[in-house]
Amino acid sequence: MRTTVGIIGAGPAGLLLARLLHHAGIDSVVLESRDRAYVEQRQRAGILEQGTVDVLRAVGAGERMDREGLPHDGIELRYDRKRHRVDFPALTGGRSVMVYAQTEVCKDLIDLQLKDGGPLLFEAEALAVEGADTDTPRVRFRHEGREDVLECEYVVGCDGFWGVARRAIPVELTRVFERTYPFAWLGILADVPPSHDELVYARHDRGFALLSMRSPSVSRLYLQVPEGTEAESWDDEAIWDELERRFETDDDWSLERGPITQKSVTPMRSYVHEPMRHGRLFLAGDAAHIVPPTGAKGLNLAVGDVVTFARALTHEKETGSAERLDAYSETCLRRVWQAERFSYDMTSLLHRAPDATPFEDRMQSARLERIAGARAAETDLAEGYTGFPFG
Repeated sequence: MRTTVGIIGAGPAGLLLARLLHHAGIDSVVLESRDRAYVEQRQRAGILEQGTVDVLRAVGAGERMDREGLPHDGIELRYDRKRHRVDFPALTGGRSVMVYAQTEVCKDLIDLQLKDGGPLLFEAEALAVEGADTDTPRVRFRHEGREDVLECEYVVGCDGFWGVARRAIPVELTRVFERTYPFAWLGILADVPPSHDELVYARHDRGFALLSMRSPSVSRLYLQVPEGTEAESWDDEAIWDELERRFETDDDWSLERGPITQKSVTPMRSYVHEPMRHGRLFLAGDAAHIVPPTGAKGLNLAVGDVVTFARALTHEKETGSAERLDAYSETCLRRVWQAERFSYDMTSLLHRAPDATPFEDRMQSARLERIAGARAAETDLAEGYTGFPFG
C-alpha cells in the first residue's frame, strides 16, 4: 500500500487530519488498531474549544454538533460556599466552548471519511514505523490476519501514549517532562438532567468536584479521590452524598440525583515529549503530550497539532517550501506548553493535595478571590479555557 500521509490512530486527531488533508487534495490512509464500535464508544473528552468547533465546521463535521451540542458561554467556580460565574464572551471578544462528546466527534468524522475520504482501516494494528529519517518512511501493520506495509511520504502518529509512533524517535534525541499527581478523578455518567446549565468547578476542603454533562438528560460528574482508588469501592449513594457536600453553597441550589450508569477512575498526569518530529515522522495528541483533565485541553491540543501539520504540508505542496514542516515541533510546543501551564494552574487551584497545609488552603482561596474580583485574572482564565490560537 502506498499513500502520501500514513496516519496511525483513528481518534479525533487522526480522523480530523484525514479530513483536513482530503479538503487540501492530499491523500492519506488511516490505520486503527481497534474496531469501529470501540472507537465510537470510548468515553473521553467532552469540551470543545472555539477553535476546535470552527475547524469541525470548516471540514463539514459541524452539522450534528451544531444541532445536538450544548454551547456554553461560561463556567461557574465554587469555593467557601460562594459562587462566581466566568463570562467567556465578555472576556474574550466573543469566544465560547461547546459541550459535545468525543464519541460523537468520532462518529461524525468516521461517517464522512467512509463516505468520501481515503482508506480507513479498522482492526489494523500498527507494529512499527521504519525509516522515519528517510524520504520513504513505512508503517508495518497487521490487518485481517496478515502483515502488510504502508509506504508513505510522511507518517503522523495519532496513536496515543501507548502507541508505536513515539518509539521510532531515538531515545538519545528526546527529552521528557512529566509530573504525576497524588490524586485521581472518580467519574460517573448518570441518567439525570444536569443540575446547572454550565460546568461547575468546585474547590472544597474535602477535595475537588466537577459538574459537567453529556446531554440535556445525561450528567457527567467527577470527584477528586486518592491515587489508586478503584471505582467500585464507591457505592452510588456515597458518590451522590460526597458530590452534594463539595458543591454546597449558601443559597438554595440543590444537586439532582439519578441512576449511575458508568463509573471510572482517571489518573492525573502532565507529560510532554520533545521533539514532536523526527525526520518525516510527526507526533500529535497524546502520543506527544498529556494534560490533567481539569483544563479540558487534551482533545483540543490534538486538534491544534493536526491543524498545524495540515497547514504546513499544504504550504509545502503549494510552494515547495518545507519551512513550516521543519518548524512543526517548535510551533506545536509553544501552544502545548501554554496548555500545560493552564491545566497545571487549574489543577493546583482547585484540588487539595493530601499533605496540604492551612497556608496552602488559604492560598487557593486567595487565588479564587482574585479571579472573582479582578477582571485581568478572570480574563486570563477565560482566554485559556476557550483556547489558545492554532499555530
